[in-house]
Amino acid sequence: MTHRSTRRGFQSSLVATGLLASLSPTRSAMGMQAKEPNPNAPKPSISNPSEPTRQYRVGIIGATGRGDYGHAVDVPFTRLPNVEVVACADANPQGLAKAIERLRPQKSYADYHEMLSKESLDLVAICPRWIDQHFEMLSAAAQANCHVYMEKPFCPSLIECDEIRKDFEAKNLKLAIAHTGQYSPVLATVLELVRQGAIGEVLELRGRGKEDHRGGAEDLWVLGSHIFALMRSFAQGDPIRCSAQIEVQGQAIRKEHVVDGNEGLGPLAGDHVQAHYTFPNGIRGSFGSRKSMAANPSRFALQVFGSKGVLEIESGYLAPAYILQDGSWSPGRSGKKWAKVTSAGIGLNEPIQDGTYQAGHLAAIADLMLAIENQREPKCSLGDALGITEMILATFESQRVGHEVALPLESRIHPLTLLH
Repeated sequence: MTHRSTRRGFQSSLVATGLLASLSPTRSAMGMQAKEPNPNAPKPSISNPSEPTRQYRVGIIGATGRGDYGHAVDVPFTRLPNVEVVACADANPQGLAKAIERLRPQKSYADYHEMLSKESLDLVAICPRWIDQHFEMLSAAAQANCHVYMEKPFCPSLIECDEIRKDFEAKNLKLAIAHTGQYSPVLATVLELVRQGAIGEVLELRGRGKEDHRGGAEDLWVLGSHIFALMRSFAQGDPIRCSAQIEVQGQAIRKEHVVDGNEGLGPLAGDHVQAHYTFPNGIRGSFGSRKSMAANPSRFALQVFGSKGVLEIESGYLAPAYILQDGSWSPGRSGKKWAKVTSAGIGLNEPIQDGTYQAGHLAAIADLMLAIENQREPKCSLGDALGITEMILATFESQRVGHEVALPLESRIHPLTLLH
């Protein structure tokens, strides 16, 4: 199905996701009007538009029964007027038939390799959430000179991650990964609050997974990846050291505990994970997950502790955040109260209506297109995906060697394959 590009049509899509709001002239995150602009400030370049201007020929890769189409990574492409959904591929006949009905592509394939070799595509959506397929799909996309938008997590081993980075950088290809919370206008507002000093100097970052039946190592991969994306945003980069303890029923993991993880995660072990990270700026981070310890409401969020208060932000596009402007971190002692933070600021109503997964995908895809057109990195790029994966695998490496490890990891071999 071919879509004709219209500026108004694309703007309506971006307004729905809140992306245009995040690109508009700034207001104070405290809900106050910003100061008049400095006439001596550098003028914005006209070559850096706030919305994509190119047409994109897109191919969709799904894998029904093996990760399917992720969190509906495919459908948002049908909503963008500058996108032509040229083809889709799925080895499962029933899944392919449903995708054809849903996406209305011009062509369909049972083999994505055939699609990539026969069609002239600009961008490929790698939708399955089972990550054991990601390396081969990414390699094929790079060989076909295609940019990529993909479901998270990235790849199950650092050897594969490194190879994909090499392939994409060699061809100047862009990759964006669907950690949709990284594109949230709420996150942008919260980061601005931190920059303005709303909680003082950042001291500590604490995150936890969902801690349901997946608690421990599976939670570390599947939900922890979101927390690590947020952690890196607040710490403004990658950690330099990691120390971790991973246990199964109270005992340190050993070779006999390693299993083939769900959803193509590869080697996996542990029902209780506790990891600690040191960032170059002195900020300390921690992540914990223990099986069957879920709460309602969930603890799945990142808390940012500062010298003058605490911020908490949940994972997800337009997910709410909260601030406690209390340097003691103890409202029971101080009498201070938590306040909600929206994309508009502290204590203000959320002006953006659509906080769905699809809205997050739309914002991420638009950002990827802008990155392609302006030769910059996406907000959640290949480098970010690699950094998140490095944090995950560093926990296993620290447990394996029995002490703190430096990042990037010297060994790129999966640590759990080296356990004795």
